Amino acid sequence: MKEALGWSVFWVALALLFNLAIYFWKGPQLGLEFLTGYLIEKSLSVDNIFVFVLIFSYFQIPALYQHKVLFWGIVGALVFRALFIFTGLVLIEKFHWVIYIFGFFLIASGIKLALEKNKEIHPDKNPVLKLFRKLIPVSKTHHGGLFFIRENAKWLATPLFIVLLVIETTDIIFALDSIPAILAVTKDPFIVYSSNAFAILGLRALYFALGGLMKLFYYLHYGLAAILIFVGGKMLLADFIKIPIGIALGIIASILVLSILLSLTKKPPHQI
Repeated sequence: MKEALGWSVFWVALALLFNLAIYFWKGPQLGLEFLTGYLIEKSLSVDNIFVFVLIFSYFQIPALYQHKVLFWGIVGALVFRALFIFTGLVLIEKFHWVIYIFGFFLIASGIKLALEKNKEIHPDKNPVLKLFRKLIPVSKTHHGGLFFIRENAKWLATPLFIVLLVIETTDIIFALDSIPAILAVTKDPFIVYSSNAFAILGLRALYFALGGLMKLFYYLHYGLAAILIFVGGKMLLADFIKIPIGIALGIIASILVLSILLSLTKKPPHQI
């Protein structure tokens, strides 16, 4: 855990140094946009950790192999996020009304997250996983850190690869929230992708640093819900009310800090 905390600090420091470079290289406006986008993506990535803990527990994956799954999951996430960002920017540029769909979607996602009591996973209902199992046979037992094995002249996927597939599809679902949320802040492709990339690169270290402590942050998901609702509203009102990026950053940071402080100082209702 100590090593994971060290790497988490390293990735955050690296992102802030990159942010500083953008501030002096491209100007204060883009510098603030990067910081706001990074803060949104970083806070939403914490919600990913809740689900990753459940997935690894469900499939009983030892910590020794969780590193490998998360590494390749992050590589895949960087590729898919690039595709989503490019698609989102093209859609907004060609069909301006798409921003209203994104805005309503973010508000709906925020409300859903706020009303969510307990997170659950249902890998057996994952359509990608169902299709994969029909196309590729899967081994019933673990084979160390291998994703595929050859058995009786046939290639089989291992349960570890199934976990990677579940992690990847889960991240794609999360991206449906995070990408529109950052597009509410900036339309600059470089800023959108770089803020996403830096948040994702530190996700593996953050998982091992906070994975066992996630239950302590009971009120955090309410803060994340409020952030989604705020950026969704900002997107809907963009043509009528311009919220300066500095104010947006202050609101998002305040919501995040408040939800963390509440989690650390106030007991959850079921513990009172």
